[in-house]
Amino acid sequence: MPVPILLVTGFLGAGKTTVVNHLLANADGRRIAAVVNDFGAINIDAELIAGASDGVVSLSNGCICCSLEGDLLRTLATLLRRDPKPDTIVIETSGVADPADIVRNLMDPVILREAPLETVLCVLDAATPPAALNDALQRSQLRVADIVALSKLDLAGEGAGVRIREAIRAQRVAAVVVDAKQGGIPSALLFPASDRAPAPRQPGPKRPAEDRFETLSWTSDRPLSLPRLQQAIGKLAPKLARAKGLFETIEQPGRQMVFQFAGGRATLAPGEAPAPGVPRARIVFIAELGVLSKPEIDALMDGCVAPG
Repeated sequence: MPVPILLVTGFLGAGKTTVVNHLLANADGRRIAAVVNDFGAINIDAELIAGASDGVVSLSNGCICCSLEGDLLRTLATLLRRDPKPDTIVIETSGVADPADIVRNLMDPVILREAPLETVLCVLDAATPPAALNDALQRSQLRVADIVALSKLDLAGEGAGVRIREAIRAQRVAAVVVDAKQGGIPSALLFPASDRAPAPRQPGPKRPAEDRFETLSWTSDRPLSLPRLQQAIGKLAPKLARAKGLFETIEQPGRQMVFQFAGGRATLAPGEAPAPGVPRARIVFIAELGVLSKPEIDALMDGCVAPG
């Protein structure tokens, strides 16, 4: 039996990983194989984890999760050789990936026969300014989608859902638009019951690759001052597309915090105990090319470090 693919796309920080986490935790008896770019962001409850081997985390509900490293088609071929085979494969793309290119790869005749692309889901932050949908990348992510899921509605403010729906309609998007509260989407939409293989898609002409974003990393072997960090992030925020990291603070020594910045919003959550031998603070910043420099980040972030 062919194994259908659900492709999850969306811009940086839209909430794609929250959707994938929800799918894995609420599989309803399906054996789901999740292929993700940011493996560490998957946050499955400890009681669900059954074990890990060869870069694959097995879950006690029958699901598995692996990191998308290297060639996508080779990763899919490896999953299809597993025994038992998954019932569904979920692929979470990078926030800066054009899904049309991935759709084109999935139209490979061998993959199409064994793992047809069933559904393309675009996750969209409900607080996204309507004008941002004119961006070529976000427009491509919307137009290839079968379903557009609006995330973070509880954070978006009154009227945001109506405004973003109108903006989506203005883009002449044919997809169904649904709310994704806490990452939840009706499974009947994502996994339609059908015995026929999905028809091949036309992803459109291939566009020249464009490197728009760069990743800048910063680490420290000492804990951070939380008030100073908040000030530093406030200064960096206008230039950031995304940021995430792990760090220990002076205020709560021995406790690791998980930091996320997306859509102009920063969040902190308690993390697991830090592993021995790793820096006390590790933060990755993503920005458009040339907007941020490493010296600028180092100057601001070094000022957050606790005195030696």
